[in-house]
Amino acid sequence: MSEVVQKFLRYVKIDTQSNEGSDTTPSTMKQHELAQLLVKELEEMGAAEIVYDREHCYVYASVPAAKGYEPAPILGFISHMDTSPAVTDTGVKPRMVEHYDGGDIVLNEAQGIVMRVSDFPELAGLVGKDLIVTDGTTLLGADDKAGIAEIMTMAEYLLKHPEVPHGKIRIGFTPDEEIGCGADHFDVKLFGADYAFTVDGGALGELEYENFNAAGAKLYVYGCSVHPGDAKNKMRNAILIAQEFQSLLPVAQNPMYTEGYEGFFHPDTISGNVEKVRVDYIIRDHDRELFEQKKALFLECAAFLNKKYGDGTVAVDMKDSYYNMKEVLEPHMHLVDNACAAMKELGIEPVVTPIRGGTDGARLSFMGLPCPNLCTGGANYHGRYEYACVQSMEAVVEILVKLAERYSGDKSY
Repeated sequence: MSEVVQKFLRYVKIDTQSNEGSDTTPSTMKQHELAQLLVKELEEMGAAEIVYDREHCYVYASVPAAKGYEPAPILGFISHMDTSPAVTDTGVKPRMVEHYDGGDIVLNEAQGIVMRVSDFPELAGLVGKDLIVTDGTTLLGADDKAGIAEIMTMAEYLLKHPEVPHGKIRIGFTPDEEIGCGADHFDVKLFGADYAFTVDGGALGELEYENFNAAGAKLYVYGCSVHPGDAKNKMRNAILIAQEFQSLLPVAQNPMYTEGYEGFFHPDTISGNVEKVRVDYIIRDHDRELFEQKKALFLECAAFLNKKYGDGTVAVDMKDSYYNMKEVLEPHMHLVDNACAAMKELGIEPVVTPIRGGTDGARLSFMGLPCPNLCTGGANYHGRYEYACVQSMEAVVEILVKLAERYSGDKSY
């Protein structure tokens, strides 16, 4: 079993699920368990400048430059330790499907949980590969423990092979990326890299330097409850008004019907009753102007319902989350060019696509650290059908090493 797989299997068994309802950093104290293990392993492999932010749960470390390459730019690699709140990662039981034969994969026979090729046709491209899957009761945690395992394996390889040319490499592991807080307490100055990559993408070859502009909006609808037998001209049903609000938004601008650069409005959670309903929305678009138009439309819908039903019926609490890192990365396209070149050198075809989401790199780019996103070899994130391809993970380690070599010169990039 390869080193990256051993590390990955070790990491996914640690519960690091973040909690968007928490007001602490990290949002769950259990993320410290993985942070502490990573610190221990970094110490054992001989990494330098190890810093463990015990208050906020960040881990930083360095691989010193190979002898003679000290003037090279400082390159960083970053992944997040938390897993999505969408599905539990308590008691992850990873299982290896060796030499995948192309058929449906039974994850849990007792519960009838099957990963079907008809639902996930991309599996057809992985015939003959080794896949790591769940038992169908949890997510896997490849997002982003695959990225962590790959960075740790790359670091260990470079420390064991001083003959490989590379400048100083910085490593960063963050908490709470899944709830949009991964960069909240990231110390860019301490990190000290000139450029960085998040290793937090999907299928082998994926490379991203564009992401959504993002906002979160809490919609509050206030009704009036009256006994339904005596409700005529008295009841104001907050549930129905919330439903009416949703009907005012463009039907086609929904995640179920969008792809590529198409943005959306997404009602993510809903709770309430006749008296009060709360709906949490996320609003996304790659184009900044269209993003602002979406936010304006959202507020216009609220204003319309307040005019119809009376002031105070609907309230909106809206906040921007992050912006498209493309505008920051365009002056640093050497990062994309070198990543593509590293992949091609290894016989991997780069697939440059926009992220239909966000990464720590989006916020870090706006904090002064240009930071596109690299693949990990995982797929079906945030759910019980998540899996990782062993050969892809091994290839990502090679990509990271190649990138370190490509930035070993001292020229201005």
